[in-house]
Amino acid sequence: MNLKLKIWRQKNAKAKGRFETYGIENISPDTSFLEMLDILNNKLIRDGQEPVAFDHDCREGICGMCSLYINGRAHGPDDEVTTCQLHMRKFKDGDTITIEPWRSVAFPVVKDLVVNRYAFDQILQSGGFVSVNTGGVPDGNAIAIAKEDADESMDAAACIGCGACVATCKNGSAMLFVAARVSSLAKLPQGKVEATKRAKAMIAKMDELGFGGCTNTQACEAECPKAISIAHIARLNREFLCAKLQD
Repeated sequence: MNLKLKIWRQKNAKAKGRFETYGIENISPDTSFLEMLDILNNKLIRDGQEPVAFDHDCREGICGMCSLYINGRAHGPDDEVTTCQLHMRKFKDGDTITIEPWRSVAFPVVKDLVVNRYAFDQILQSGGFVSVNTGGVPDGNAIAIAKEDADESMDAAACIGCGACVATCKNGSAMLFVAARVSSLAKLPQGKVEATKRAKAMIAKMDELGFGGCTNTQACEAECPKAISIAHIARLNREFLCAKLQD
């Protein structure tokens, strides 16, 4: 496959960015998207040019680091996959592929395709954890939890914090991310002790960091690589309202 790549290049957070076009040849359809970028960077280095900076780590769809906006879609033209799981067979020979970083006030560009997602860490640090003494492993195993609740908790915990929901949302909202974190704990007895404090603190931190509000367009759910349901947002809203009523 021979392709044309329009890639966002930006030297640093303060520099003005621009699109640059690169040609790349003889790419196998079985090559992953990140492997294709590796091939491009090897070519750029051989030609004495600056390689394209992009985030990656596990390359197994687990860490969420590989997040890119590809042809107007978070993680590209496939469903329920991360960028590292996207393969070039989803494109055609001769295609022009536009590659951008996440576009969100809360995720400032660091360099090229790399954005700073520390805002998610700050939200988690505000309340996305259990700090009370819940005993050891035998104690946890002794607590009976309904399978339906356990399944919902694990589904929510599948969120990898990639930020696709924020990048896709027209408001730049982090509600799906926060809702998934709250739901993963709210359905378990160990998480209910701090439920009131958690919901208020995480939503307050989300607002403080400049994320937008949710208007329920479902775009976040549609582009989430782990198919996190917006039903978790309803649970977050209930948790928050209950917390406010207890004030």
